[in-house]
Amino acid sequence: MKQPHFVIIKVSSMRPGRLAIQFADGWSGEVDLSDVIEKHPTLQRLKQPEVVSNVTVDEWSRGVMFAGDDDLTLASDNLRALAIEQAGDFSYQQLIGWMHHRDLSLETAAQALGISRRMLAYYRSGERPIPRTVGLAMLGWEAMESGHHLNEYGCLA
Repeated sequence: MKQPHFVIIKVSSMRPGRLAIQFADGWSGEVDLSDVIEKHPTLQRLKQPEVVSNVTVDEWSRGVMFAGDDDLTLASDNLRALAIEQAGDFSYQQLIGWMHHRDLSLETAAQALGISRRMLAYYRSGERPIPRTVGLAMLGWEAMESGHHLNEYGCLA
């Protein structure tokens, strides 16, 4: 079954290293690939304007391909998460990482965030966007677990 939130219907190069992406569920965003290109030696060809500007949706609509080269492909789920994070919101990948690094089950993570297990499952799958309140609750929980306390004004001390 195709998850529409990870199916790309349109991609275009805006300027070197920056893409505009539209997904089947109607969500669209921009993603800057500069840091990704720098971190991964296999993507160094994307520094070439003629390569990065030659971007297409792959044959399964689950990623993008540059210059028709299978070695220069990026997955749709990673692109969407990166675009969400770059826009200042919280991605499902951040939620998955938060749960994994703290060894939290779906049930315990939902309790820690004060939401239902079902809603957390939607957020974790990427099917629904993570509300800012839930993202901030993850940060607050992390701060509390690391030994920080609230002062008399309700701020972390």
